[in-house]
Amino acid sequence: MPEPVNIHIMEGDAFFAHEVTINFTPTQFTLDFKCITPRTDPRSKGGVSFLLKHNVVMADPWHTKQILNVLSGVVKKYEEEFGAIKKPKQIEIAEKKQKTLLAQKGEKTETPTYLG
Repeated sequence: MPEPVNIHIMEGDAFFAHEVTINFTPTQFTLDFKCITPRTDPRSKGGVSFLLKHNVVMADPWHTKQILNVLSGVVKKYEEEFGAIKKPKQIEIAEKKQKTLLAQKGEKTETPTYLG
């Protein structure tokens, strides 16, 4: 009779990602999910500071493709139930404002996206 196997699960903290950076090498993909939160300290005269937390997920290319397939399927089901996911108006306003500011400065830099 085989011996029982004990499995200890270490739960991670819940995490809201404001940004993600994705990079790859020939053997793995790295997804770096980031949460950026402004912090103020009334005792400090240094102004605003930011707290950056991040969680990194690394996967081989085949598993990354499976994550993409699962995510695509879940998003499709979500949109079937709740309607198409659209860019929030606040982000559209911020991107338009940024584009206007760059045009006034004579710069032709693309407006950054918030994810990717």
